Amino acid sequence: MRGLHQLRSEASFNLLGFRRSPAATFFTVILPLIFLVIFTSIFGNEVVSSTGARVATSYVPGILALALVSANFMNAAIVTVIRRESGVLKAMRATPLPPWVYVGGQVAASLVLTALMTALVIGIGWLGYGVGVQSGALPSLFITLVVGAAAFSALGLAITCVCPSEQAAPAITNMCVLPLYFVSDVFIPSEGAPRWMTLIGDIFPIKHLALALGRTFDPFVEGVPWPVGRWLILGAWGLGGALITVRYFRWTPRG
Repeated sequence: MRGLHQLRSEASFNLLGFRRSPAATFFTVILPLIFLVIFTSIFGNEVVSSTGARVATSYVPGILALALVSANFMNAAIVTVIRRESGVLKAMRATPLPPWVYVGGQVAASLVLTALMTALVIGIGWLGYGVGVQSGALPSLFITLVVGAAAFSALGLAITCVCPSEQAAPAITNMCVLPLYFVSDVFIPSEGAPRWMTLIGDIFPIKHLALALGRTFDPFVEGVPWPVGRWLILGAWGLGGALITVRYFRWTPRG
């Protein structure tokens, strides 16, 4: 019971810190919604003759994937590096707080942010563009969100091992994800793209997250979509991030 109470307190502490950071709120919550409005405004929301679905049907899951990556990977990495370099993690390590509580609190807070962004993106997609989750796909959507959030939280903690300072953390995290958005069916569909771009997208986890989410919004998918292969790839990346974190995570400043 004590561990659960500590976990809840740590998650609340992380969410409070996020709420008090205007920059984190903008890049995690506001910017994905701006992207959704911009892309659907530029490319319209007509029915695509080749698929029979509206244009926004591909943009809603793509932007949801972007929001999930921002809430879990980028937010976790930047916040953790700031706390490490300011000495907060070192002070926490000297307390009786178990390391798993800190990590679990970070993941729990990321799951709450993921739920918030999912509600916002799906709500705007449904009200503004007529795009909704298929009723039979709700279990698949839930599993994809949980697996994706856990995987990118682990990767976010892993990337802190190579961030030398709090000033470098935003640049390094953006350098990791921004190019991948363009080859991972987030901003533009990969159909018709050069083979080398498709291969790069297939290697990294963002594309598998976006495509797994896309299956739950596709109105022409019959039955319940179970993208198990993409879940396994996301899980493998998350496991790799967890192993790197266990081996190289630092509680003391690098500076």
